[in-house]
Amino acid sequence: MLKNLPSNPAALVAWTWPEIEPYYQELAARSLTAANVDAWLEDWSSVGERIDEMYARLSVATSVNTADNEADQRMNQFLDSLYPNVTAAEQKLKQKLLASRLEPHGFEIPLRNMRAEADLFQAANLPLLSEQQKLAIQYNKIYGAQTVNWEGEEITLTRLAINFQQPDRARREKAWKLKAARQLADAEAINELWAKFMDVRASIAKNAGKPSYREYAWQQKLRFDYTPEDCKSFASAIEQAVVPAATRIYNKRKKSLGLDSLRPWDLVDGWFSRPTLPVGASSLKPFSSIDELKQGVTTIFHKVDPVLGGYFDIMLAEGLTDLANRKNKAPGAFCTSFTSIRKPFVFANAVGMQNDVMTTLHESGHAFHVFETAGIPTLQQLAVPMEFAEVASMGMELLASPYLAKQNGGFYSESEAARARIEHLEGMILFWPFMAVVDSFQQWVYENPARGTDPTACNVQWGQLWDRFLPGVDWSGFKEVKLTGWHRKLHIHQLPFYYVEYGLAQLGAVQIFGNALKDQAGAVAAYRKALALGGTVSLPQLFAAAGAKFAFDSAILKYAVGLMEQVIGELEEKV
Repeated sequence: MLKNLPSNPAALVAWTWPEIEPYYQELAARSLTAANVDAWLEDWSSVGERIDEMYARLSVATSVNTADNEADQRMNQFLDSLYPNVTAAEQKLKQKLLASRLEPHGFEIPLRNMRAEADLFQAANLPLLSEQQKLAIQYNKIYGAQTVNWEGEEITLTRLAINFQQPDRARREKAWKLKAARQLADAEAINELWAKFMDVRASIAKNAGKPSYREYAWQQKLRFDYTPEDCKSFASAIEQAVVPAATRIYNKRKKSLGLDSLRPWDLVDGWFSRPTLPVGASSLKPFSSIDELKQGVTTIFHKVDPVLGGYFDIMLAEGLTDLANRKNKAPGAFCTSFTSIRKPFVFANAVGMQNDVMTTLHESGHAFHVFETAGIPTLQQLAVPMEFAEVASMGMELLASPYLAKQNGGFYSESEAARARIEHLEGMILFWPFMAVVDSFQQWVYENPARGTDPTACNVQWGQLWDRFLPGVDWSGFKEVKLTGWHRKLHIHQLPFYYVEYGLAQLGAVQIFGNALKDQAGAVAAYRKALALGGTVSLPQLFAAAGAKFAFDSAILKYAVGLMEQVIGELEEKV
């Protein structure tokens, strides 16, 4: 058992390579046998968990305040000085375990992953991987600094977006144009950053001996259960099974708004997704303070399952959330893990909208995954495929949705709760075509890296895909805003190829939802059972444990869309 490892956050983030290196040296020097391999793995995990948590805490610090120069400095120091050394030391231990030919119980999947990672590892890529992380931070800085003057007040674009849900169409248009102009002002900066991303990724792929960055990313993401061609098949299935349903949603709302055509400012996020409210309807206002948001979701989680509710209680008691939007805060939302203590941290940008409720439910699903895997002994067994990690979050959105009404401890009247659920389900249907745009765009970028590095060619390709999968909105007069949509999808820049996971996971989540309509308690039990498996079984096995099928075909998509449209029809009678 290793001694004197950091045991509190302050000591952890101050850990230096000279302090860490002896632990790796001892592990590398220790003889490895069938009798001691389990203890060796636990010691290795003890070090790795702290490195993992160190990075998570530094990342949180740069996200909660993008103007914190000291946090930036600490993160850069980690990326420059510690990360390359740790990665090289971790590689030695992976090679040591693989060379031993030992097969520890429950380590079949981690060993498969290690073999792939060992094959991919190149020391020359370590500084390039650090540089890629720095570019991602720069992307956050550009968008984190974007504010506008609205009615005499400087506000973030996230707060401005509240106006997209207002019934006053002129007000929505004014807000949308203001946001679009502010984002276009940074177009050249994003294009310059994109060229740097592409250059770094081309070098990473070349060093690893891969024909393109896509092949590198596929292996890096440990995708053993599907291929890029499967993704293309999934996109085609979405075009067949989902785009018609999405078009029905747009046409229905266009009629309810009394419009000849939908414009971008007629959408709830001002870009894609659900059309805004019918004439005369008011926007949903689930909460007016972050405390109200916390209390509402706490009650909902206790309704879904007392154990899950208890997990969220722990998060609130221990300060493991940062949910409020403010200036100089990174955009978006995420859940990370403080791995050594097996506790999550949820980050969001809530401003009082229904989307904030769903985001909190979503990220809390990830948090529950962290709690459910607390009993898994080693860090290596915690590595869950993203395709299933997102089932945890999207599944929680749907499992929690029956409890949104105040009579169940939630936020709304019964009629409002029905409306919120309709908007959520419609948004999920509309998401699949958007996901197909994002994933298909990335497939094209890395299949054609020369053209994919050219922002103008990227604009053209994005526009073509947009028109193919999202034909329901009139963008005339705002072509540049539409064509630069890829600028504003952070996954494309920071997490390449991390987006199809959402589409696949949503398909799993809807199947869990279908099970819950028949047996809520049984569906929740299966959901928790699957979460608790961590990364010890394959992706199809994880889906099966949760009561779902891992698939790409139009048949399963047609089932999912049919189920969702049926529930939407039932809920519309309550509105």
